[in-house]
Amino acid sequence: MSNEQRQRSILKALSYRITGSCFTMAAAYFFTGELLVAASIGGIEIVSKLLLYYWHERLWDKIKYGKKKSSPEYEI
Repeated sequence: MSNEQRQRSILKALSYRITGSCFTMAAAYFFTGELLVAASIGGIEIVSKLLLYYWHERLWDKIKYGKKKSSPEYEI
């Protein structure tokens, strides 16, 4: 059973993507000097990489390697 809910993966993906996309937009603006180009690059990147990160997280959540088994809080 998964230790992480889908909502948590979505929020993690969103916060990570916003941070990364702000950096990408700043870098694109630095290199191009064009705000519209930088915003376009950032907009495309936010959507595509948000989806990619979410599916990457969900896939890794299914892989047992490196996970510790959680013991029940109590036993009957």
